[in-house]
Amino acid sequence: MTQLFNEDGSVTPVSVIEAGPCIVTQLKSVEKDGYTAVQVGYGEVRPKHVNKPLLGHFRGGLANPAHPHVRPSRRLQEIRVEDTSGLELGQAIRVGEVLAAGDVVKVSGISKGKGFAGVVKRHHFHGADMTHGSMIHRKPQSSGATDAARTFKGTKKPGRMGGKRVTVRGLTVWQVDPERNLVLVKGAVPGANGGLLTISKIE
Repeated sequence: MTQLFNEDGSVTPVSVIEAGPCIVTQLKSVEKDGYTAVQVGYGEVRPKHVNKPLLGHFRGGLANPAHPHVRPSRRLQEIRVEDTSGLELGQAIRVGEVLAAGDVVKVSGISKGKGFAGVVKRHHFHGADMTHGSMIHRKPQSSGATDAARTFKGTKKPGRMGGKRVTVRGLTVWQVDPERNLVLVKGAVPGANGGLLTISKIE
C-alpha cells in the first residue's frame, strides 16, 4: 500500500496491484465442456520449468499442429463468462483495456494466515476481568455443559485463523497505468504482499 495526494491536499490510501498482462490459454464452450469460460495465465515461466502435461496444454498437444502455441504461464485462473467470441488463444488482456479510473470492483485473494488463535483474537470475544482472583481472562466460557450437554456445530472456538479466500467488494479504481500494467485501488486488498488476486468489475 501507498498513498496519493489529491489536488485539494487530501491523502488517499491505495493498494498498488500489478495486473497482467493475462494471456488467454484456453477457451471453454457449452458444446465441448458444458459451460462457457476462459482460462487465463499470468506470469511468464521458461518452458524447461514446466512439466510435460502442462506444457502440452499450452501447446495444444502434439496431435494438433494447427493449435497456436501459447507461451507458458506460472499461474492459471479460470473465469466464467457468457461469451468468448471476442477472445482467441494467445491473446493478451491488458489492464488498460478492462479497467478505468472510477470503476467499482471486487478483489478476491487468500488472506494472511495467522496460525492457531484464541477466541479473543479470532472472534473478538470481550474476555473476562484481568483482576486478581479471575481464572478466565481470555479463555472461552462454557460451550454446552448444560441442557444439550454437547457443543453445537458452528460454535465459535479457538482454531486456525486466516489463510482463507476473502472477497472485498465496493473498491474504487483510483488510477490505471497501462504502460506498467498497474492498477491503484482505493483501500486495502486481501492477502500478503506478492499474493495472487482476482479483480472483477462490478457493473
